[in-house]
Formats: sequence, C-alpha cells, structure tokens
Amino acid sequence: MAENSPLYDITAQKLDGQPLKLSYFSGRVLLIVNTASKCGFTPQYGALEQLYREFNPRGFEVLAFPSNQFGNQEPGSAAEIAAFCERNYGVSFPVFAKVDVNGAQAHPVFRFLTAARRGFFGTRRILWNFTKFLVDREGNVMGRYAPNTDPSKLRDMIDLLLKKP
Repeated sequence: MAENSPLYDITAQKLDGQPLKLSYFSGRVLLIVNTASKCGFTPQYGALEQLYREFNPRGFEVLAFPSNQFGNQEPGSAAEIAAFCERNYGVSFPVFAKVDVNGAQAHPVFRFLTAARRGFFGTRRILWNFTKFLVDREGNVMGRYAPNTDPSKLRDMIDLLLKKP
C-alpha cells in the first residue's frame, strides 16, 4: 500500500510558504527534480512541463525543488523563482521552497531519494542541478537520472508506471 512508503511521511514547504505532506501525492507517479533558474539545464523546465501536462490527468506529478547548492545558480527569493518559472516556462506543476540536496542540511526528501537510489559509483551525493528521481505509485524510487538526461527520454518509463494499478 502506497501510504507505507517513508516518502509520504515527509513534509515539504511550497514556494508560497505553506507546508505540504507528501502523502498528498500518494498513489501517483512522481518525477522529483532539484532545479535552478540559472543553470545550463534550466531549459528542461519546458520538457518537465510538457510531461506534466501530458501525463497529469493519468496520475503523474512533477515536483520541483530549487536548490542553490551548485554554483549559486538559484539565488532568487521564492517570489522570484515562481515568477521566473511561470514567465519563462509556463510551469504549472508544484514547485517547493529552496532546499539543500546534499550535506547535513539536506532536505529529508533528498535524503530518502539518495538512500533509495544511488548515483554512479554508488554515491548518494547529487552532483548537479536537474538530477531526476522517478517514483512509482507505491512510493518506491524506480530510477535516478543524471542532470543531462532530457526529461522527454523518461516518457516511456512514466507511461509504463502509469499503466500499473
């Protein structure tokens, strides 16, 4: 049962400052991404929005977590991040408050994700912005994808996960 995943016990703050328990997304397929507005991979926001619009009616969510841990590429305030995402990419999926993804202050979402699915050479550490984690309806981390992985390349895997009850 999906509610048993530790992921759903975690609460994250949305960009507007409101807390949201991730159990809200229980039973949905998730693509969780650490993002930044001034990164070479920032145009991926467009592909993420396209996936969201295509698959959301079937039970898919993109959850974006801005982080300023890589090259000061997300220096903006919550209001600036929200305006940037809307103005440049028409982002309509949930964007959360800026978080750390590595280190002692890493947000619990990323501690969970990196423990469940390690990167190259077994590392837990996220190496750059736009690292992506695909989570099934039960809250299991099914894949970890490098920053340079175009989100559209995940379309078939998302479709497959959405077909499972």
